Amino acid sequence: MRDVLALILSGGGGERLGVLCAERAVSALPFGGKYRVIDFVLSNCAHSGVGRVGVLAQHAPASLNDHIGSGRAWDLDRRNGGVVILQPYQTRSHTGWYRGTADAIAQNWDWVEEHRPERVLVLSGDHIVRMDYGPLVASHIEREAAVTVAVTRVAAHEAHRFGMVHAEPSGRIRSLEEKPERTDAALANMGIYLFETGWLADLLRARPVDLVLDVLRPQVAADQRVMAYEFDGYWEDVGTVASYYRASLELLSPSSRLELHDARWPILTRDEERPPVWLGPEARIEDSLVANGCRVEGRVRRSILFAGVHVAPGAEVNESVIMADTRIAEHARVDHAILDKYVRIGAGARVGESAGAPGAPADGGSAGSGTAEPGAGHEWLAGLSLVGKDTWVPDGGRVLRPSVIGVGGRYEDFAEGVLAAGTVVPNRRWFEVLP
Repeated sequence: MRDVLALILSGGGGERLGVLCAERAVSALPFGGKYRVIDFVLSNCAHSGVGRVGVLAQHAPASLNDHIGSGRAWDLDRRNGGVVILQPYQTRSHTGWYRGTADAIAQNWDWVEEHRPERVLVLSGDHIVRMDYGPLVASHIEREAAVTVAVTRVAAHEAHRFGMVHAEPSGRIRSLEEKPERTDAALANMGIYLFETGWLADLLRARPVDLVLDVLRPQVAADQRVMAYEFDGYWEDVGTVASYYRASLELLSPSSRLELHDARWPILTRDEERPPVWLGPEARIEDSLVANGCRVEGRVRRSILFAGVHVAPGAEVNESVIMADTRIAEHARVDHAILDKYVRIGAGARVGESAGAPGAPADGGSAGSGTAEPGAGHEWLAGLSLVGKDTWVPDGGRVLRPSVIGVGGRYEDFAEGVLAAGTVVPNRRWFEVLP
């Protein structure tokens, strides 16, 4: 694999994930109790022998830079090769921000040419996938392809979420559809492409914007050798609240398709130095993942606790994802919710309470203005409550689902201690939360 260079597209802003990606890229989103989404692609590169990796970052890159660092966790801190984070920059010949996936690659083509790879492997940093890229490369070479597109089978009702591919039995791609409402195609585009370097360089000279619409589609229409490689392993696009929540809770199943405990293909990450998990005398944990540094004195059922979470005595967490260093005080309850980092849930508070619960107020609509949450309704929330980073829920407060509390939520966001179902509290900027 020394002739292959990988480019990981990690500039996505995660608009469909709401407050979870207000201050981070999708690829930096915590997943599985101790990982970030990009860890899966970086681990695949390390295990597949791809030692030269460029990460094309744009939206909120600080957490991504901090997490990847020199690449040591993935054995990518090398003198020859290794991992480099490539962010937009402005010169007399560059416009600055990446206009799209193809433009991001074009703006960094000088870096690619410095390494002189025979082939360029383009990967999505927004997907959860365990994949050996070796068979993909072998198939590409054997079929003398100009570009090979990795595809996987998806259920018909999921097809509208993905780019869909029509391919001949020989593997030659005949058409590409972008998130069709209806289609008879069964193969989804995984966002993984292997290009012959010279061929890609020629196509980028026209300064295309989008890799699929402006590069692949015209080449398919011109009957070039654009081939499909079918992958039958685990792959999940976690770009929506529903898919992220579903993929997270699927990890709790004994028959989970994503095997985090497979020693033959470990998921590598920059691990934090935290003490072991501490369980109090009345702690009860059922079907859950609990990371180092957690202190559990209450009850946790079918949930994921990231590092440093504290569940106080009498508190309960049910079917929820709780990110690092969140505190859930005495006798509080969290149900069907996703809580970001550094959240504080007050004593006796209820987060994710069903709108149909006794005494619950009617739908409260949208609180505040200028929110950037996706969708006109609340279907995108998948019936959950999302709580942004650094939020404080007051003692006895009630957060009904579905609802959203933006980054830095405070006591004053609650009307008489209640956040009604359907409420969307906008993010606070840093200077608005200073004492």
